[in-house]
Amino acid sequence: MKIEALYPELCNLFGDAMNAEYLHRAVPNAEFLKTSLKDSPAFLNGDVDIVYMGSMTENGQSIAAGLLMPFRERIIELVDAGKVFLITGNALELFGNSIENEDGSFFETLGLFDLYSKRQMMRRYSSIYLGSFDGTGFSGESAGEMDIVGFKSQFSFLYDDVGGVGAPALFHTKRGAGRMPGQVEEGVRLNNFFGTSMLGPLLLINPPFTRYLLGLLGARGSELPYEPEAMTAYEARVREFKDPKTGAEYG
Repeated sequence: MKIEALYPELCNLFGDAMNAEYLHRAVPNAEFLKTSLKDSPAFLNGDVDIVYMGSMTENGQSIAAGLLMPFRERIIELVDAGKVFLITGNALELFGNSIENEDGSFFETLGLFDLYSKRQMMRRYSSIYLGSFDGTGFSGESAGEMDIVGFKSQFSFLYDDVGGVGAPALFHTKRGAGRMPGQVEEGVRLNNFFGTSMLGPLLLINPPFTRYLLGLLGARGSELPYEPEAMTAYEARVREFKDPKTGAEYG
C-alpha cells in the first residue's frame, strides 16, 4: 500500500497530519510518501492507494490551489475511477469552484463539485460535531451506518454555487454545523473521495470510520493502533455529544 500526504509544509495545522500517520501505523509495511511543494505528486502515476490533504492557512490555500490546478484533469480522472482521497479541514475548499474573500475578490479552485467557499475572517465558528455516515461503498458493499464525532473551527463555509448541482454529502449532521450552520449536509463524497471540514485526528477518534477506509484500501484485517483505548474514547465521546446538556458551539 502507498499513502501519499500532500504538502506537509502547508498542511500542518490542528493535528490533521495525524490522519495519514495513523493509517501508516495501522499498516506499518505501507509506503508513506510526503509530497513537498517542490515535488510532483505521486498520484499522477496512479500508483498510490490513498491521497491525504489537511488543514492549512488561508495563504497556504492559495499556494496549494496554484500547485494542484495543473493536475485538475488527472484528479477528476482518479476520483471517477474510485481512487481513495481523504481531505480534511479547509483543504476541502480547494476542490470546489472558488474561494471568495470578504471584499468580494476570489480565486478559482479545482472545481470537482459545484460548491464555493466564502471567508468571514472576523467571525470564527467553533463547535463540536456529531453526525452519521452511511457506510455503503463505491462498489456497493456496506459497513452499515455509524456515528461520526469531531470538531470544527473555521472562518469559512461552503455554499451551493448558483446554477450548479452541488455535491453529495459525506456526513449527515445531528449536532453542530454542516457545510454551513443550519445545514444537514456536511462535507463531500464523490465515489471514494471523502472530504470534511472537520479538524484534527479524525481517524484516531473515529475507529469505525477508519476501519471502513482500511477495508477500501485492502487492509480490512489490520489492527488499529491503541484500538481498545480509541474505541473506549470514541464511545464516550458519542455519548457526550448526544447528551443535550453538552453545548454544541463554543467560543
